Amino acid sequence: MTDNDASMNDDTLQAIMGRLDRLRSVPDSALAEVVAENCSCLDIRLSDDPPLWLSELISDRELAARLCAGCPVQDHCLELELRMSGERTVGVWGALDESTRRLVYAYWDRTRRNQARAASSDESRPDGEH
Repeated sequence: MTDNDASMNDDTLQAIMGRLDRLRSVPDSALAEVVAENCSCLDIRLSDDPPLWLSELISDRELAARLCAGCPVQDHCLELELRMSGERTVGVWGALDESTRRLVYAYWDRTRRNQARAASSDESRPDGEH
């Protein structure tokens, strides 16, 4: 575990989950469309010129910070990547590098499974019982 990974404490993970929870019921196709239409990194891919950062020696964390700075769909991008790639995530998505995202994925997966169990339990109870 790196120093940066150690800084990914429960409060940070809970804050990320709080942002992602609002996207929980959005279909994958809708998330993909929103990300494709609004992501900041798409501007880089559409240019004929190679990105300036290709010639620089920077870490994935630095690249994520640069590419995703101010991107309006960071959370959508992260939610989509967690759903689609899970712990096999690679590269920069949602302003996080892959090692950080793997930590987030473990927490995200556990939280979503717990939420699904709770919802399933609530649905199996007779009306009015809590």
